[in-house]
Amino acid sequence: MFVLTACGNSSNNQSTETKDGKTKITWLNILHTPSPPTDTIVDLIEEKTNTELTFNWIPDASKEERLTTALASNELGDIVTLQIAMLKNSSVRNALKSGVFWDVSNYLSDYKNLSKISEDRINAAKIDGALYGVPVQKDYARAGLVIRKDWLDNLGLEVPTTLEELYEVAKQFTENDPDGNGVDDTVGFGDRAPSDIRYTSFKLFTSYFGAPNGWSVDENGKFTPEFDTKEYMKALNYSRELYKNGYLSQDFAVTQKTDQQEQFAQGKTGIYTGMIDIKNLKTMGRGIQDEMKLVPVNKISDGKDGKYHVWSEGNGVGGLLAFPKSSVKDEAHLKKLLQFVDDLLEEDVYKLMTGGVEGKHYEIQEDGAIKYIDMDLWQQDVQPLSSSRPSEITFSFKDADPEKELANQLVKENADFAVLDPTVPLDSEKNNEVGSEIEKIVIDATVQYIMGQIDEAGFKKAVAEWKAQGGDQITKEYEAAYKAAQK
Repeated sequence: MFVLTACGNSSNNQSTETKDGKTKITWLNILHTPSPPTDTIVDLIEEKTNTELTFNWIPDASKEERLTTALASNELGDIVTLQIAMLKNSSVRNALKSGVFWDVSNYLSDYKNLSKISEDRINAAKIDGALYGVPVQKDYARAGLVIRKDWLDNLGLEVPTTLEELYEVAKQFTENDPDGNGVDDTVGFGDRAPSDIRYTSFKLFTSYFGAPNGWSVDENGKFTPEFDTKEYMKALNYSRELYKNGYLSQDFAVTQKTDQQEQFAQGKTGIYTGMIDIKNLKTMGRGIQDEMKLVPVNKISDGKDGKYHVWSEGNGVGGLLAFPKSSVKDEAHLKKLLQFVDDLLEEDVYKLMTGGVEGKHYEIQEDGAIKYIDMDLWQQDVQPLSSSRPSEITFSFKDADPEKELANQLVKENADFAVLDPTVPLDSEKNNEVGSEIEKIVIDATVQYIMGQIDEAGFKKAVAEWKAQGGDQITKEYEAAYKAAQK
């Protein structure tokens, strides 16, 4: 089912159109579900876009290996889905920079929907000033908290809006029996192992204190990593106090995401990092914490200037839909493919790839919220295609769960104060080579500092080690790439 076929052949050796004028398209795409979609929605997409589609699916678990093989054998199809994480893969990065794919920078303005992609997203998706595909549009920032609203009510507390208030909530949730069971069995903050520190409570704290997202760049083009700023140190001290007093899970360093969710659903913790998981948390709590009431929170200030900050993942870009020159031989063919992607952004097509067919897969209730009629059928026909949408922001159904719908709206609101990472569109050979490896030096030191195992001097020593093992070179290369991009 998942064997890659020589999908480039349909473009190289045959006409790009069917006898009745439909554009033939092969799409090398990522599959996030156990099975590919049925033809139900695919047939409707073909009808609405006047195309004949052939999907070649790569399972998500082996996407980098399969894509590397496809690049080496030049079997790529007309459209290739490159997820944001894949853009850091050295083989993919080199292929992009060496001209394997079309630069579409000068084409998007000619299309109704593609021309509306924000400048921030366009810039974030560029590599060395070139745009090697259509940016997959994502929300700028999805981060936020989920807090037990029933626990707040039990203790007479308000939803926190500052770091000081948040600390007090964590303290009261730990010390003041928020569930009223007379047992000392609750902790304020749950958390997870920081193998990827971006999804921990600590990363949110750095945002709340005003630290840069990954890197900062000043008016002179000087780059500074986030962990070499005073705001990062403030977040470290905040987390350290939470941990020392028992307001942060003492086993966070060895806790995985599913365990973190289970702890929350079982009533062991009262604050969860991951606003978009609110509906899943409620589902997990059924039969265990049926009285559980939750509130999503996206705005926490440092209490000084009243400003809000939240880190952005990928600067609103989830990857690229790229067009290989080996398959797409000329500009005329490219323009047909761009028209197809533009058509996928039309609301009716977008709804098909999100909800399916109204009356068959879903219905709209009186309050305007979506209700799925047959979830099994939706999972077979529609769900595998949802990750193929060129955008997650074009249109959204109202969620039937009011707390989830509120979280969705807060995610959109996050765009107003999202902090972008200036290095997303920049390239550093040294970072490609050792970036992930030496990042572990700082991650380990961050955890050790929070747990009280090292002091500030020990943390700064780790930062110095990061610089010596390649960090200084990475900084210089980002500065040079930034300077070149400004020309």
